[in-house]
Amino acid sequence: MPEHVSIAYRGASYAIGQGPQFYGIWPAAALQSPPIEWWPLTPEGWSAAWTRFASIEVPSTIGPVPQQHPAAQVAAAVAGTAPSATTGASLAPAQAGATGLSRIGAAVIGLGVVLGIAGLFPAYVAGASLASQPPNLVTHVSYLAAWSLSAVLILVGGGRLRGGALLGIGVSAVTLGFFFADLGTPLATGVHLAGTGLMLGILGWLGCTVGGLLALRAGRTPRGANGVVAQRGLARHFGRAASHEIVPLVALVLAAVGAAIAFAPSWDSFRLTTANGVSQVVTLGNAFANPAPVIFGDVLVMISVVAVVVVAVLWRPMLFGGALAAGAIVPLVAQAISALVMLHEPTSPLQFGISQAQASQLGLTISAGLTPMFWVFCAFVATMMLLCAWMLLTREATAQAASPYQFAPLSSAPAAATGAPGKPAESQPAG
Repeated sequence: MPEHVSIAYRGASYAIGQGPQFYGIWPAAALQSPPIEWWPLTPEGWSAAWTRFASIEVPSTIGPVPQQHPAAQVAAAVAGTAPSATTGASLAPAQAGATGLSRIGAAVIGLGVVLGIAGLFPAYVAGASLASQPPNLVTHVSYLAAWSLSAVLILVGGGRLRGGALLGIGVSAVTLGFFFADLGTPLATGVHLAGTGLMLGILGWLGCTVGGLLALRAGRTPRGANGVVAQRGLARHFGRAASHEIVPLVALVLAAVGAAIAFAPSWDSFRLTTANGVSQVVTLGNAFANPAPVIFGDVLVMISVVAVVVVAVLWRPMLFGGALAAGAIVPLVAQAISALVMLHEPTSPLQFGISQAQASQLGLTISAGLTPMFWVFCAFVATMMLLCAWMLLTREATAQAASPYQFAPLSSAPAAATGAPGKPAESQPAG
């Protein structure tokens, strides 16, 4: 082990401790290597490090490492400095690079948001702009607001960087299908129907997606100088759920499946009534009563919702999984609000193949409503929102309760594998 690294807890596969100016996780069998992940030397940094350590290690194998901590190193930790070490030196450029990459990601998201705002005003599809269609306007404004929040969280940095990136990626994953469905009408009936607003909207989506991925890469598990990485790809973010977490997480997945299914049937209900009292109810909006490209986009939305939520419930720390799930929920909430806004919009008889002259002759009145399936969809989305809030709040409360940080951080550690605070353990660097 490097001279200025102190290991506090060790499990079957990993160890957690402190380096010169960071908390880190090392492979238990390769303590001489740089850490596979690291966090700032703060109470929040320890909480995040311990949460990650407990999610990738078998709890029953975690135990404290008896050590003695030299007074000089304590003084250096208190002063906020540390002796130079190979590990610390190699981390500094990587951390600076990650900060720069995260800022680039936030800037690219900002550019995407600007393009999206610009796309609200020109013709979108068939000559009509989004700004002239309140039901469609509210959905796109919701996407842009979520991406803007994502960029702000990324710029704030720290633990919020990864959460902000995942929030934006969740929005992008689900809205991909919506944008494809919007493009589907011109693809099926004539590309001349695709307006400048649609092109700007798609470019805005692309910018926000690329920016989110860049920011997520900035917060990725770094590769050490010797190339050691414990896990690669998405697998490194996945961990075991505690027994008390299984039921709500499974419920979240089932709610996502229910919302995806309820998204397909007709939501819009119209009652057409003539002057002599004859009435007829017509429903519109079935996802499968559209041209093939539009159907593909709608099906892609349904698949994306479920897929993103499945990834979210497996993601660790669970706080970040909640951020990813929240991103997937934003477009669903926007769709529900859009349907409610549409109730207050005037309905043209041309939607039902009736000219204005015929409607006047019949004394036709049209009243808009929503089908029961819409309310079923809302119930599933509301359930998703509650469980997503549980993911976010539960993880935050756990991290704060588990924080063992004291004035001399090298001697602070949880008292047990459960993460409960305890007395500082005296430690010494192993050779």
